Amino acid sequence: MLAVKGPGMDWDDLRVFLAVARDESLSAAGRRLKIDPATVGRRIARLEEAMGARLFTKSPQGYVLSQDGNRLLTHAEQVEIAFGAASEALSRPEGLSGQIRIGAPDGCANYLLPQVLTRICDENPGLEVQIVALPRVFNLSKREADMAISVSAPNAGRLSVQKITDYHLHLAASDDYLAQSGPIRTLADLKACRVIGYIPDMIFDKELDYQAELRPDQVPLTSNSVSVQFNWVRTGAGVAIVHDFAIPSAPEVKKLLADQFGLTRSFWLIRHLDDRRSDRMNRFAEALAQGLRCEVVRLEALT
Repeated sequence: MLAVKGPGMDWDDLRVFLAVARDESLSAAGRRLKIDPATVGRRIARLEEAMGARLFTKSPQGYVLSQDGNRLLTHAEQVEIAFGAASEALSRPEGLSGQIRIGAPDGCANYLLPQVLTRICDENPGLEVQIVALPRVFNLSKREADMAISVSAPNAGRLSVQKITDYHLHLAASDDYLAQSGPIRTLADLKACRVIGYIPDMIFDKELDYQAELRPDQVPLTSNSVSVQFNWVRTGAGVAIVHDFAIPSAPEVKKLLADQFGLTRSFWLIRHLDDRRSDRMNRFAEALAQGLRCEVVRLEALT
């Protein structure tokens, strides 16, 4: 059982505790908080003394929460939310401010988020946004991001899950590739084409396994990045399944066989469940979801 000793704890110590818990490293927590690792270590030691308990155990993988540390984590996150709410109450009511980090798969991050977030920031000059574009699932419990966009809805964890919109994908190739390959009139013609796709063992979500539905004989050009795949298409390397919303960024790329093959997928907005208490985060999430819906419709209408 945790028992506070001496003068107790303050929010700054809990903020350091949360950073170490999420990053599992003094140096990484220091970078997050912009303080040196030695100071992080002293602050953790001070908090452990105040709590009368060991909050972390050191392992080859880093700093891992102890049983007492896990008990403190829930309370520290509640304090974090309370401080955030207090900050919101004192901030300007007419606009959003502060920093928000968004995790997203690279297709969304490259072809949708820049213009959507630019418009949101234009309307909220005090807002600072960060896009973390990674082809994998984000760990929100470790605060890798404040919220994440996903191509599937998670079914575990203390998360808030909201469907944003459907989007569509079709086969596409560049004018240069079509000029050398000849016309592609049926799916059977793909047997003579060079196909571009995902590296099979690096598909982090079943919704991205497009090749399972197309079933090409071989896929000689592969990448775990949507942007790399699309750039291969742009340079005339072959045929790929691409997002409709990416095609307008490359006038030389043409949609193929739209009446014979197409996929529909969805974007989901994933948030910490406790963040639903935050008016600031709710307002930003609504602006983000609405912006993405409108941008997908606008871009798909151009293809």
